[in-house]
Amino acid sequence: MNVMELEAVARLPVPGDNVAIAARPLAAGLALTHAERQFTLALPVLVGHRFAAQPLAVGDQLLSWGLPFGRATRPIAPGDYVCNAAMLEALADRRLPFTLPSEPNFEDYAAAYTLDEAAFVPGVQVAPYPVPRTFNGYPRAGGRGVGTRNHLVALGLTSRVSGFVRALAAKLTGASADYAHLDPVVAVAHTEGAGAEPLNNRDLLLRALAGFVVHPNVGAVLIVDDGGGQITNADLRAYLRAQGYPLEHVPHVFFETTGQFEADLERAAAQLLAWMPSVGASARQPSSLRHLNLALQCGGSDAFSGVTANPLAGAVARELLRHGGAACLAETTELVGAEAYLLRRVRDVGTIKQFLAFSRRYQDLLAWHGVTGEGNVSGGNRFRGLYNIILKSVGAAAKLDPAVRLDYAVAYAQRMTQPGYYFMDTPGNDLESVAGQVAGGCNLIMFTTGNGSITNFPFVPTIKVMTTTARYQLLEREMDLNAGAYLDGAPLDVLTSAAVDLTVAIASGRPSKGELAGHSQVSIWRNWRQTGPGQAAAVLAVPEPDGAPLPALAHDLVERGFRIPLWRTEHGLAADRVGLILPTSLCAGQVARLAANRLNDLGLGHAQGLSRFVALVHTEGCGSAGHSTGALYHRPLLNYMAHPLVARGLFLEHGCEKTHNDYMRARLAQFGRDAAQYGWASVQLDGGLDAVLAKIEAWFRAALQALPPAEAVLGGLGDLRVGVSSAGDVPPDLAAAFARVVRTLVAAGGTVVLPAGASLLRSPAFVSETFDGAPRPTLAYGQLATPGLHLMDTPSSHWVEALTGLGATGVDLILAAPGAHPAQGHPLVPLGQVGLADGFDLTPAGDPSGWAEQVLALAADVAARRYVPRRLVLRDVDFQLTRGLLGVTV
Repeated sequence: MNVMELEAVARLPVPGDNVAIAARPLAAGLALTHAERQFTLALPVLVGHRFAAQPLAVGDQLLSWGLPFGRATRPIAPGDYVCNAAMLEALADRRLPFTLPSEPNFEDYAAAYTLDEAAFVPGVQVAPYPVPRTFNGYPRAGGRGVGTRNHLVALGLTSRVSGFVRALAAKLTGASADYAHLDPVVAVAHTEGAGAEPLNNRDLLLRALAGFVVHPNVGAVLIVDDGGGQITNADLRAYLRAQGYPLEHVPHVFFETTGQFEADLERAAAQLLAWMPSVGASARQPSSLRHLNLALQCGGSDAFSGVTANPLAGAVARELLRHGGAACLAETTELVGAEAYLLRRVRDVGTIKQFLAFSRRYQDLLAWHGVTGEGNVSGGNRFRGLYNIILKSVGAAAKLDPAVRLDYAVAYAQRMTQPGYYFMDTPGNDLESVAGQVAGGCNLIMFTTGNGSITNFPFVPTIKVMTTTARYQLLEREMDLNAGAYLDGAPLDVLTSAAVDLTVAIASGRPSKGELAGHSQVSIWRNWRQTGPGQAAAVLAVPEPDGAPLPALAHDLVERGFRIPLWRTEHGLAADRVGLILPTSLCAGQVARLAANRLNDLGLGHAQGLSRFVALVHTEGCGSAGHSTGALYHRPLLNYMAHPLVARGLFLEHGCEKTHNDYMRARLAQFGRDAAQYGWASVQLDGGLDAVLAKIEAWFRAALQALPPAEAVLGGLGDLRVGVSSAGDVPPDLAAAFARVVRTLVAAGGTVVLPAGASLLRSPAFVSETFDGAPRPTLAYGQLATPGLHLMDTPSSHWVEALTGLGATGVDLILAAPGAHPAQGHPLVPLGQVGLADGFDLTPAGDPSGWAEQVLALAADVAARRYVPRRLVLRDVDFQLTRGLLGVTV
């Protein structure tokens, strides 16, 4: 029998560990020798997963990096697969080539950390180099630092203007090309600041926005507000001044939209164009590396993150500190269990206390929402060997080099003005965390990844570091550095030297792989609803609605008959035929949008009657958002795939998220749907951006060729499924017109769905003339509707979250009275907006008794594809799943 040394096929992170990490897939029966002991593997072992290297008795601690991550619950022999319950549950959805053990053999365990102030000795920081190295950057006045880039930024103040700033950046694509020292115009669009619920993240949202404004990579900034959010331009201006941000040293304009989208877009574009000559006249100058502040991030982590990529990132940070620079570790929930390592060398006791206070506060926040930090571990993490939060945390802490001292612990988005090594209190979600680090002043991001995360930030370059060579080769076009070379035998100091050189080159202007790919996204620490203990159980105990329609009044109906051309499809009548690309998580969102744009540019599907391709880009699914990562997430998304407007649809995973493709397949099975009718693609597993875009195109080409032809038929109002929504005070005459519209549609046999938070439900003129009895929710958020009148439960008053839920009920179109100005539309479901001023799809004219007929005519024209609502044409659309009452970023 051939016997191999354990080190030939596996890794022990430090000597003395009693479990090993499989460096490649290992077969059952493989004979190994270690520490003068020979043993065989009892089962096949997945790459990155762990097996025992020493015998373990019940109660013995399992060690990696010399720290405990579990305790044996049964005797474990050398060669046994080690597994906990959470890993087995997560991998139950995966399609594996063999069967995993049926029962766990260890339970999670982390040694408690206790601060001993009497024994504390201040740590010593690494010695500085006598002559600091330089990079070529953009010096900024007022203490803003030195930029690694020089962007014009369109900053959306709240989510209400996300569509506007994206349209603005798109309008100015290529406009900066004539200026050698000017980077492209970028949009910063995010999810926060809208709705009527308490803004519990108000302070950190203001800090983040303020930090973006004065960031050294920002050459000039247009701060866009529509005046209707919970944070206004006046609020941000006052905050900047009160907190001493150097606003006067940044070319800026606080810009308020008027509701006239095209005119506002021209004004905004004119301002950005006017800045280009002066901002573009800046030139890079040699600057000390003390002006670099490196954000240290990890995403899509695997078992080798703490062996290769994170130690390499930590070594790069160590070198920057020796040149007088700064580095920032983050992600509070991803350091639970690693305190003994992280806090062994610290500047002072106050920093330790602050770190521990941040950790305790976050644990309390999670408990208020009924979850723990264990929810941070995604399905992709567990699949690639990070069984629990302790293993993930200990590996993540390796971004702090053993020789480096932790100097400061700071709040989310707090400015970092001194050199040294920082910890920032942030969520574990990569993008929410990165946004805080950038707002704090990080002008370069080093992002380690095991699965191959390809996300980027709009105005700060991201250096991607892959953990293994095989994965790097699969995603070489997306990754900047291969830390897997360390596993292959390359010395860490050699890799560090090359990584520092690349870091300096990218800081000096060389494009990162992410910048060359041309996609990025922003997510700021999302709001949460619970502010104390005791509510989670009560919220979870509320039963969901029964789905039965409400009785509606049937008097004074619109008598005009409408004949509406519809499509008879394999799933019934539909108002349109659309190709859908559905990202399963935040990190796949921008790639889905690129794919949809590509297919639209190709004109694909027109011969089969498709009008367009759509990507529903959202911010959920990467990790856990507490109880929102469940029915509030998968029910709406799966119902969009079954939407009458969708002719063919494809799921697109990033590859490392909690809600990966196999997760969606398992949920489809629960819904009784055949996964084979949909397309499936993976940004990571299919080989990166170019490869996955090609795969998506090929799948749709084949699927559309096989698509049964749709028959054009004439339908009526009774064949329509219509959403109805509103915001603000609806004038009584308009409310009465909407009531008559609803009565007419329901009496004709149609479907009408209103969000339970629609302001029309506060209008006596609407309620008394619509419902035969007291209105109550009949549908859960995003639940498919049957014919009749329905109210959909809406856990928030957020306009886009309500539209997102409405669309998932299966409506063909939405009619809305959004208030004084038009609001954002829906990317898939056409939204016809009605108001009493210019700029709406319909401004009713004449006697109010005729308004209902005009609204129904708008609905008929939209359903018949004779009219496309303006916000859809202008691409002022947005899509956002609600997190409900218990959603919180873990």
